Formats: sequence, C-alpha cells, structure tokens
Amino acid sequence: MATVNQMLMSKGSEVYSIAPDATVLEALHLMAEKDIGALVVIDGDRLAGIFSERDYARKIALQGKSSRTTPIWAVMTDEVICVSPDLPADKCMVIMTDKRIRHLPVLADGRLVGIISIGDVVKSIMSEQQVLIRHLEDYILS
Repeated sequence: MATVNQMLMSKGSEVYSIAPDATVLEALHLMAEKDIGALVVIDGDRLAGIFSERDYARKIALQGKSSRTTPIWAVMTDEVICVSPDLPADKCMVIMTDKRIRHLPVLADGRLVGIISIGDVVKSIMSEQQVLIRHLEDYILS
C-alpha cells in the first residue's frame, strides 16, 4: 500500500499557504490562480488552520459576509487533522471519509512537509488496484 510520502513524491510537496490576517478574497484569488481547493493558514512558523472552498461556501457566502473585508482567521478551520508521511493511503481514505474532509496537511517531526487531497488518495488507491488486477489477469491467463 502506498504511503503519504510516496503520494507526495509523485505529486510534489509544494504547499500553498496564507497568513491568518489576509482577507478571504486574497485567499480565493490564490486558490483560483493555483487551481487548488484549500490553503493552509500559517501564523509565523505555526500551522494555524486550513481554509477551503467549503469554509468559503458555509462561512462567507451563506452568512452574507464580505470576502473583501473578512480575515481568514475568522472563517478558517482551526482544528486541523494532519497525517504523518508513513501513513498508508487506505488509512488516509478512512480519515477523510469519517471526518468528511478533502485535504490533509502532512507533518514530519512537527514540521509541515506537504498536503494531500482526496484526489491524490483516490488516484493512489486506483493505481494500486490496477496493478493488482493486471497481476491477477496474468496469473489466470498463465
């Protein structure tokens, strides 16, 4: 089973972040520019939270707040669920399904080293299943 570390090696470990005092509009511009669904919120060198499209939809759009003036700290998710690089993909899928989240920051020795999305996990699991299917087909046909 592939690990978080292997997923990061495959996709890259670049993490896009934003400061807690930035506005929601600034976050949305960055997310659109990078074509991503979430940003980690970094306060100094500390992971302070995560801001996602879901946070925007539920805490800005539905509540009639202004994305131009609302700071990220006011609407971010501050209880961030993180994983370690050695966690297997299937365990990540369980966490994401149980917690109904789409992004998992990756911490190694307390330091942010990447972020994985539900798409990364699904791609990893599907790839492994395709390899298994090919091996089984080869076994059956030989």
